[in-house]
Amino acid sequence: MESDSLLFSFFLIFSGAALLSTLALFLRQPLLVAYIVIGVILGPYGLELISDASLLTDIAEFGIIFLLFLLGLDMQPSKLIATLKNTFLITLASSLLFVALGYSTGILFSFSQAESLVIGFAMIFSSTIIGIKLLPTTVLHQKHMGELMVGILLLQDFIAIFILAFLDSGNIEQANALRVLVAFPILLVIAYVSTRYILVKLIGKFDHFKEYIFLLAIGWCLGLSELASVMGLSAEIGAFVAGVSLATSPIALFIAYSLKPLRDFFLILFFFSLGAQFNISLLSQIIAPALLLAVLALSLKPIVFHYLLRRFSERNRLAWDAGLRLGQISEFSLLIAFVAAQSGMIGEVASLVIQGAAIITFLISSYVVVMFCPTPIALSPRLRRD
Repeated sequence: MESDSLLFSFFLIFSGAALLSTLALFLRQPLLVAYIVIGVILGPYGLELISDASLLTDIAEFGIIFLLFLLGLDMQPSKLIATLKNTFLITLASSLLFVALGYSTGILFSFSQAESLVIGFAMIFSSTIIGIKLLPTTVLHQKHMGELMVGILLLQDFIAIFILAFLDSGNIEQANALRVLVAFPILLVIAYVSTRYILVKLIGKFDHFKEYIFLLAIGWCLGLSELASVMGLSAEIGAFVAGVSLATSPIALFIAYSLKPLRDFFLILFFFSLGAQFNISLLSQIIAPALLLAVLALSLKPIVFHYLLRRFSERNRLAWDAGLRLGQISEFSLLIAFVAAQSGMIGEVASLVIQGAAIITFLISSYVVVMFCPTPIALSPRLRRD
């Protein structure tokens, strides 16, 4: 792809995304829906204004790497331990049930065992964008609801990281599982030693040079991502470990703040590339399973989380509130579909089913949360909370 055509592609992507994002904000929808839709419109299955999205797909993977790096930066060990204690059983029980629902749906529509399993994995996760971004700021930082939501979503993120480690190689056989279990601790040790004896000293000595810290953070993230790939893990796993290794550093907040615009730039490209690969000619093949998965997520997830939270002594109103906020499929499900399709573990139709179901739940769940839960953009003034 020539530089002029790449520049023109970026013009179409970001200008189009800006227009659709404005519409999405008026309709109170997650912005990533706008990014996916503009990909469908401009991509090879739409207007064909961008006929070859392969280069953009490669570039877009950096968005996922930076996303997981920033996720790791926010995971301090003490916070992780407290979170695991409070929400482990709830997350485990709900995950097993949702995997069974997704797997059964895949089998019902004659997908292979592997494809059905990936569909089951995709059903586990709830959207961080809807779950956290639509929480009032005071609730997120000061109230029990905030701790509960962060805990469940954080554990789901851990499950996603583990699943990605297996999907990236295209199989989940015993040999691959053993390789991951051996390579992952080695990567952790390398990250710990390097951080303690090299990175922390460099940061402490040159922390007044902000450009250097920014460069060092990117180099550390991409360096550990490449090392993870060499060891047979995924680049995403390496980025996550790189972030966790720096989480206790005093400079972690600065790094996270500095890298967010870079992450957002690449994530727009990632979601655009997903939309560009959405083959709308296969819509008739995916609409039935996608709708069923969406209906199961939208109807059963709130009920399941309500039941489990009530079993663990949460108040009825809080349990319903949390259940409604967690009642959708996640952006992590899109990532799992992307990685599984790239590795050849699932076919195009199965990947599109997951994407279609996720988009449907994003749209409907956003309206449900805005209509019935306290949020900064609630339709009712009674429910509007900053």
